[in-house]
Amino acid sequence: MTYEWEVSSLDNGLRVVTTSDPRAQSVSLTLVVRVGSRAEERRTNGLTHYIEHMLFKGTTKRPDAIEISAAIEGAGGSLNAYTTKEVTAYWNHLPFDKMALGMDVLADMLTNSLLDQGEIDRERTVVQAEIRRSYDQPGAWAGELLSTATYGDQPIGWPIAGTVESVGVLQRPDFVVHLTQWYRPANMVLSVGGNTTHDEVMTLAASLFGDIEPRETPTPLPARPLPRERSVVAEQRPIQQCHLGLAMLGIARRDPDRHPLSILNTILGRGMSSRLFREVRERRGLAYSVGSGVSRYQDTGTVSVSAGVAPEKLEEATRVIVDELLRFTAEPVSEDELRRAKDFAIGSFRLGLETSRAIARRAGEELLQTGEVEAIEQVVAGLEAVTPVEIERVAERLFQPERFVIAVVGPQADEEALARIISA
Repeated sequence: MTYEWEVSSLDNGLRVVTTSDPRAQSVSLTLVVRVGSRAEERRTNGLTHYIEHMLFKGTTKRPDAIEISAAIEGAGGSLNAYTTKEVTAYWNHLPFDKMALGMDVLADMLTNSLLDQGEIDRERTVVQAEIRRSYDQPGAWAGELLSTATYGDQPIGWPIAGTVESVGVLQRPDFVVHLTQWYRPANMVLSVGGNTTHDEVMTLAASLFGDIEPRETPTPLPARPLPRERSVVAEQRPIQQCHLGLAMLGIARRDPDRHPLSILNTILGRGMSSRLFREVRERRGLAYSVGSGVSRYQDTGTVSVSAGVAPEKLEEATRVIVDELLRFTAEPVSEDELRRAKDFAIGSFRLGLETSRAIARRAGEELLQTGEVEAIEQVVAGLEAVTPVEIERVAERLFQPERFVIAVVGPQADEEALARIISA
């Protein structure tokens, strides 16, 4: 089935996108706000994520977190939220005949949250525990160090959840200012997917969100190219293996090279057929897990590789990873490998859109971030059109040793030796 969507706007500027599927037994609602951690100042780092927590903590209609969750779960549904560097999203997923309830809960959380100072203080411990959990997971912490090393000391390089210290000083006025600034109709999209119609969604949305006052919202500062302070960041811990991350600046969300980079990344490190898995794990036995990923934002992005390796194998694994990156600039991808990568990328893209929740999330984020929802078949056509020449060009554009940075969390790491490997 080819999914079709309809887009309309309320009088106050809130955009609404509906992706209907009359076969579904469910409906998913996602409210996406164009504000993430990169919109913060150093003093308020972590505030966006903290607010995500607080909107579940009670409203004038549902005074505590239990009543909010019970409203959705009592209908057999689920609810949650997430914060990224650029957006915050709130969602719930219910039987299709409970859509009105789901939208009422979203609107209630958005417009009537109590933001009680006592509840803020109680939740502070929870948010700090979440931050500490990330620190206690070496792989996750290596990712945080890698982000900071890649972007430097600017908002897009800071942790999404903030630090224990920054979260520790936030107070109710900070939350109120943040909501007033960013949670405005033109800065949000309501996306609904599943067994419903656009007319039904618009009628409900107008009654529940139509009274939100429109207002101009700020624009986050663009990412700045900063001088690299260190090419290798290592943190010593008494654990059994080294958690290695290697990254470089990538490309923005709508960059013309996004499809070639997606196919390149698939060849490099997605799945057990990828070059990194075959070379690092299968042929050399250097790691249990190894893979690569791409992040794209409004004006920048990253390409990264992660692996867990034995301390004595750290330098060898790093050398192999660098060799595999530079191999893309030295020899063209074969037609057979390209075909397999396209099938993998296209297949996983399609399979990732199997649920109404996935459909609603994609449509909401795309409309908010780019102003349109790119047709599924248009994405498939873009991936299908990638050539070996384009992959080599993108590799030459990005895979330059002077752009590489490394982060390691583990029992030992020779920073100078690793620096030599990525600069050779």
